[in-house]
Amino acid sequence: MRVFNCDHCGHLVFFDSVQCLHCGSALAFLPDVLTMAALVPAPQDGADLWRRRGARGSADHSGRLYRMCRNHTEHQACNFAVPANDYTELCVSCRQTRATPDLAEAAHRGRWMQTEAAKRRLYYGLARLGLEPALGRAGPVFELLAEVPGGPPVLTGHHGGTITLNVAEADDDERARRRIALGEPYRTLIGHLRHESGHFYWDQLVRDGGRSDDFRRVFGDERQDYAAALQAHYAKGNDLGDWADHHVSAYASAHPWEDWAETWAHYLHMIDLLETSASYATEVTVPGIYGAQHSRAVDPFATPAPDFDTMLRHLVPLTLLLNSLTRSLGQLDAYPFALAEQALAKLRFVHEVVRAAGAAAAEVAAAPPPPAPVVSSAIKKLAKR
Repeated sequence: MRVFNCDHCGHLVFFDSVQCLHCGSALAFLPDVLTMAALVPAPQDGADLWRRRGARGSADHSGRLYRMCRNHTEHQACNFAVPANDYTELCVSCRQTRATPDLAEAAHRGRWMQTEAAKRRLYYGLARLGLEPALGRAGPVFELLAEVPGGPPVLTGHHGGTITLNVAEADDDERARRRIALGEPYRTLIGHLRHESGHFYWDQLVRDGGRSDDFRRVFGDERQDYAAALQAHYAKGNDLGDWADHHVSAYASAHPWEDWAETWAHYLHMIDLLETSASYATEVTVPGIYGAQHSRAVDPFATPAPDFDTMLRHLVPLTLLLNSLTRSLGQLDAYPFALAEQALAKLRFVHEVVRAAGAAAAEVAAAPPPPAPVVSSAIKKLAKR
């Protein structure tokens, strides 16, 4: 994610910020322009409306007005703003949530808030790639649920455009327990959401995008029995063979759908890491016995856009630095992956699909609106009667 600054005083702020600690301005993220902004109340324009404050010593004259998301005003749980001409009370991210746990319970409310925060990061990443709103179609629907005593288990997954997530994953201890039990090196809320969004966009971009044959050549035939494949995968326990030679994770070896979703999630990890690094103008020097190698951060959203090989060349030293830093603090590797050639080929396929979808979305957005229909004078006269 790129670095943001308060557009009133220029101080560094973060994606989750609600107030600038330097000048005190109220802050909100504006999804319509994908940026953080300092806002001031605009009661003269309507109750509960806000406008951009503008840089210190100047005023913002864009005329855009916003409301705060209802989850901000009721729960202090969101920092996305809603354009005033959008009469939905919830922001573009929160309105995608169709079901929530019982928010009257403090524990459920806290888990829900953390999950929504991760979901807003997912929205940002997909929007930067031109995938949100979902290519002009209905985007994914989210059900954020909690298990209740005596009730059925809540399984994280995707089905028919709906992503379900067990909010217990927001608890560090529960997530660590499941990670260890399943032998996983990495398990996070944003990782879950990115993975499940991969299933949603497989439907959008591969199945409905006419890419099934290309997909099968790279990932295998997804028409094999999915339930039987998962059952066989879990029956293996920790004896999963040579998965690392072909996949980004052990779970990716279960079925081509899971291979795609794990690779999709990894691609989103890669893009986010590179954008963050570029925002901080990171330059990595990797010492070696044959001389040091220097790598300056590359922005995946630069114009012209870097190709896949360029991004990958800069990702490797960046992850070495990242893991060295976390080890310095006694933490596990933040990036616990080693990608073989076949896994990289799958990542390249995802990159090509995403770039094509983003280019198509940009072309649609840039197209002029269709001309108004010509109405003859005779029809106008009839309409007036």
